[in-house]
Amino acid sequence: MSNDVASVAPPAPQAERRVAKLRLNSDNFVIRYLPLVLLAILWEIAPRVHIVDPSELPPLSAVAKAWVGLLMDGDLWTNGTSSFFNWFFGLGGAIIIGVPLGVTMARFAVVEDIASPVVKALYPMPKSALIPVMILWLGLGAGSKIASIGMSCLLPVILSAYNGARGVDHTLIWSARSCGANERDVLWEVVLPSALPEILAGIRNAVAISFIVLVASELLVGQRGLGYLISFLGEGGVYDAMFAVVVTVSALGFFADRAYLYFMRRTLVWRE
Repeated sequence: MSNDVASVAPPAPQAERRVAKLRLNSDNFVIRYLPLVLLAILWEIAPRVHIVDPSELPPLSAVAKAWVGLLMDGDLWTNGTSSFFNWFFGLGGAIIIGVPLGVTMARFAVVEDIASPVVKALYPMPKSALIPVMILWLGLGAGSKIASIGMSCLLPVILSAYNGARGVDHTLIWSARSCGANERDVLWEVVLPSALPEILAGIRNAVAISFIVLVASELLVGQRGLGYLISFLGEGGVYDAMFAVVVTVSALGFFADRAYLYFMRRTLVWRE
């Protein structure tokens, strides 16, 4: 009986290391998110003691109450669903087009000669400058918003895929070819795995850009969506509800980034 228990229980040093790791992760979590807690406390106190005008910045508790009201009325759900639709298809289209194009540019000089000048010319352009062009071409519906997000996210994805594929160690490619691998085998078994960290990092940048362009496009001409709701509530002077939507967008962007970072770590765990 005692031998069975001893065989199941982990060695003492190993158990101590696990406890120390959990404690370290817990401490890091507290330190990382302590500024957000302090900001929330300051937000609640500052309007109440009139450090800032409560009519311009309502207390956080009032914002939270307005958020519950928007949620119960369905405004947050309907507009959030519309924004998610625009965001998902805009970012998804940029990834589907950008990754193959960037890798192809790195692998074939002809494609690079054709596409590289266009990419380099458009990359410095402010992303919000594309919104009026997309509205002119596609109208005021969801198409212009999806296209604005897609075009804004496309360039970082292309460049990350290009840089990742271009930076692959040529020794690996030569070794694969010497073993009889054709171009397709080299691409799938050498180039893409080696370029994957760079590609995923570029997509993470595109995720952040997508939220900025999403809200900007809906603020400008939206008839639905979270950006439209911010504009509508702000023009009506309902600032507690307006800030509730702003906080919602910020929280969605934050959790999207955290979820994607977790996905990146799980995807690249084989490299460790």
